Amino acid sequence: MEEARAKKQENKEGDSKRKRANSLKNIVGGDILATDFFRRQTKLLVLIMVFIIFYVHNRYASQQQQIEIDRLKKELTDIKYDALTRSSELMEKSRQSRIEEYISTQESDLQTSTNPPYEIENDN
Repeated sequence: MEEARAKKQENKEGDSKRKRANSLKNIVGGDILATDFFRRQTKLLVLIMVFIIFYVHNRYASQQQQIEIDRLKKELTDIKYDALTRSSELMEKSRQSRIEEYISTQESDLQTSTNPPYEIENDN
């Protein structure tokens, strides 16, 4: 009696191992896609795949835009520093002492005025 029970138990364990192996074989072989459940849910699975593709594309596009934004920010910073440098150079070259020095080296007849500037009023 106990031997019969042991054989039944072994048969049950063997069947469950075969089912697992069979189901793994079905999954790997693609036979699972032919089951009734997957045939009924085809539209849902296609919709899920479309959403996954859209999600991946959207993430890729946003990463590309972020890279472009970072590049443009760096370029803007460089341009700002360049503009600041040019502005300070212009201020340096347009100082009165620099202009007087330049004129004196050019052997020009121009001289700095000794009289202060005055404003002409209009009596209209």
